[in-house]
Order: sequence, then structure tokens, then C-alpha cells
Amino acid sequence: MNSFIKNNLSDSNARLIKQIFLRLRGLFYYGNKYYCNICNKSFRKFLDGGFDLKVIKEREIIGAGRRTHICPNCQSTDRDRLIKTFFDNNKNLINNNIKLLHIAPEPSLNNYLRKLSNIDYITAAKYHEGIYYPEDMVLVDLTDMHFSDSEFDFIICNHVLEHIDNDKLALSELYRVLRKGGTAILQVPFSNKLSETYENSDIKTEKEREEHFGQFDHVRLYGKDFPNILSNAGFILNVYEAENKLDKTEIERLKLFKDEPLFVVNK
Repeated sequence: MNSFIKNNLSDSNARLIKQIFLRLRGLFYYGNKYYCNICNKSFRKFLDGGFDLKVIKEREIIGAGRRTHICPNCQSTDRDRLIKTFFDNNKNLINNNIKLLHIAPEPSLNNYLRKLSNIDYITAAKYHEGIYYPEDMVLVDLTDMHFSDSEFDFIICNHVLEHIDNDKLALSELYRVLRKGGTAILQVPFSNKLSETYENSDIKTEKEREEHFGQFDHVRLYGKDFPNILSNAGFILNVYEAENKLDKTEIERLKLFKDEPLFVVNK
């Protein structure tokens, strides 16, 4: 359905048709077993998503794998809803007048954040992928951003760094454009089995990347040293864990990824 919309309609018509399709799908899956804290709707079932690869199980990659976690209505994923629980538990961070940079914006979080009138909301990515990203998104290279020093109060960069060849340079750019005292969410998939991040410049093809890194377009697999990578970039790390804020029933109802921390940093 999504590929048909993308390939056969103009972007504006495609966006409208997609919205109608999602609303109808949400009604079909209506129920009380699961809850999306972004669109505030309940469902009898979430939808399957992700990749079922051997390396994901072998390396115990947190934030990856085939699982039932996609909201039928707003398309939020478990990691989107994890970020929303962080916002709900830290309302002071987004209740003030702030300028927020959202890299590769997820549709559900994009729709939520742009409704907040106190936020000067900037979305950005290197490529504009049709109707997945908002029409007003800025094109930017994360390793060479045109934004000013200390321009943003808050940055969301969710599952992006693992796609970038020079992640150290990207981190330095994120640090540069974040104001002193500002907050950023810098989330990546990482392996609980690796003490150090795994990179291999000889791995070129999509199949090799799947086998080694857990996804065809990833260029590394972060290990348990990711907090050190953030610290070495100058950030102060404050890990947020939903299990310390929510009971097990609520975590299951939101269908959050088991054992996934949220990497929140400050400058």
C-alpha cells in the first residue's frame, strides 16, 4: 500500500491518502490491550516491524530485530514511545520556549512536536525520502551542518549515527550546534555482547552489512562503549530508563523494547 501511494501519486495527494489509510487501519485494530502514548489511542494489536537477522540474536542487539511494536494509527515505534515517556517525565524540557532540531524525523514524533506552539521546530535530514519526511524539512549533512554554534536548545537524533561513516565528526557537529546546558537524545542500536564498537572498512555490500551490523545500511555496530563515545565527544550522559519510571504492566501496554535505555546527554 505505502509503495503504491509513493510511486503513483503526487506528494500532497499521497500524504492525504496515507492519512486516510492510517485512520482506517487504526479503527480496524481498535481495542484495549495496547496503548500508544503519542496518538493517545488503544489497540487490540500492534503491527510487526524490523528485521529478523541471525546477528541481531547472536549479538543481542538492543533496539533491533523483528518484533510487534508499530502503532496502527500513527506508525510510532517502541523507540518513539520511549522518547515520549521521557518527555512525559521531564515536561520542563519542552514546556518552555525552545528551538528543537529533529534529525531524520519519525512521523509520529514529528506530528506530536510540531503541535507544541512553544517550540521552534526544525526538521532535517540528508535526503528527502518522499512522503515519510515532512515537506518543510531542511536538507543537511550531519557531518557539516550549516547551523550556527549553540543554535539549539534540544536535539533528537534517533537511530541515525549508525548510518554515518564519520560518526565522530557528526557528534562534534551535534555538540557544536547545541547550546551550553542544552539536551540531546542520541539513540543508537547497540550490542550487549560487544565491549567495544565494531567497525570494518572492508564490509561494503548490503548483504555484508546485514550479516555484520544487523541492517543493510548500517556502517557499524555500537557496543557497550557507546556511553564512552558520547563522553569523549564532550557530552554529559544521563541515561533514562523507562523501567525506573513505569511499572511492568505499562511497559508491556506501550510495547517498549525490553532493556532499552535512552541515551540523553547535556552540553
